[in-house]
Amino acid sequence: MAASSPIGDHLLPLREFRERLHGCFELRADALFELTEAIVSTGAVPSSPVHLSLQPVHRRGWGSLYAALSRGRIDTEALRELLATLGPGSGTPVYAVDVSPWPRCDAEASPGRGYLYHPSRHSAGQPIVAGWAYQLVARLGFERDSWVAPVDARRVEPEEDANRVAAEQVRALVARLQPIPRRGAAPLFVFDAGYDPVRLQRSLEGYRAQILVRLHSGRAFYAEPDLPPKRPVGRPYRHGRKFSCKDPGTWPEPTGEYRESTGDYGRVRVRAWSGLHPKTRRAAERYGSESAAVAVGTVVLVEVERLPHGERRRRPKVLWLWWHGEGEPDLDLLWRAYCRRFDVEHFVKFLKGTLGWTTPRVRHPEQADRWTWLVLAAYAQLRLARGVVADRRLPWERPLPTHKLTPTRVLRNFVSLLPVVGTPARAPKPRGRSPGRPKGSLSGPAKRYPAVKKAA
Repeated sequence: MAASSPIGDHLLPLREFRERLHGCFELRADALFELTEAIVSTGAVPSSPVHLSLQPVHRRGWGSLYAALSRGRIDTEALRELLATLGPGSGTPVYAVDVSPWPRCDAEASPGRGYLYHPSRHSAGQPIVAGWAYQLVARLGFERDSWVAPVDARRVEPEEDANRVAAEQVRALVARLQPIPRRGAAPLFVFDAGYDPVRLQRSLEGYRAQILVRLHSGRAFYAEPDLPPKRPVGRPYRHGRKFSCKDPGTWPEPTGEYRESTGDYGRVRVRAWSGLHPKTRRAAERYGSESAAVAVGTVVLVEVERLPHGERRRRPKVLWLWWHGEGEPDLDLLWRAYCRRFDVEHFVKFLKGTLGWTTPRVRHPEQADRWTWLVLAAYAQLRLARGVVADRRLPWERPLPTHKLTPTRVLRNFVSLLPVVGTPARAPKPRGRSPGRPKGSLSGPAKRYPAVKKAA
């Protein structure tokens, strides 16, 4: 076999990923793959996905696009395993878990919708929309960029709990990572304040994983009770000295402390108090236990001198975190990991605004699931082409090194790589004109599905 060119060597990971991606498509594989190529070939996905069939890389008709979304089949487990091998860098793997809505307010014929939080005020001036919720898991890096490595996506049903679904995703990801040789600490999963740390901790018992959850500043925790000199009558004490996040007078000496001076945040101080637990109520309903659940972990307080450039007018607030894992926490890793969690928000914004994740107005949630996986696969290809594609910047943009290109800049010139890497999809076979709907047939009105509203 002849030696490949230097460009071919750099494009080899991208070519291998595309071949394995094509193998993950079980039914209408060629149509699904060319739809993925059309997503990364256009600068921004238009308002209607049918315009993607006009791209040169989409060699099939516009009907195959809708047929691929309606009747295609994707081996999601194989695709998850493929995405799990594309993590950035070495060291302790850090993953962020977050939920993002797909608004479908007026889609009364779409099943599986629920009421979700959305920053824009849709319902009577309230930040509520009706639609589907997707929970994403992405691996984070510590470079100064907005790139992440998505590894999983799952639609959360209205009757499901996001904490339980997140625990299932974490358990499945840890099982997929076990065959991969990894040294050092267990993977760290970062959650926002909307998740319940006790429920996550109890659901992940026995798994080699760390969790880091943001806490509200009004939380209170308790230490282990002191053993009385004489055994009291009645139930033994379960809670010791109170630890209130709002009252520094209740804080004992920290069990760990870390200080550092940084260019973005100035002086950083991180303190940790281990051996604390919160009070739990409604244990049978929330945690599935007969008695009140006791989850012992570590409370972490992060204080910074200032915010990075662009946000320095805002006064920095203290950051409270809950950590649970084996051994002692790495305080330097914890505060940096939560700061990098905001890359997921840039990632979701890019998926929605540029790749058109929530643009298609599909009727059934299964079609939305297929489109979601195609968008994630398209983003993974952009990330693999980050150090290969040339920078095609706008006149008012400053030049950047090849390894520093943003997702938007990689997308602009990604189409130039397609003739080099080739496509595993087969050429279409013309089969004549479709007969269409039989004359005189009526489809009738579609069935209506009200949005599910969960109790408080």
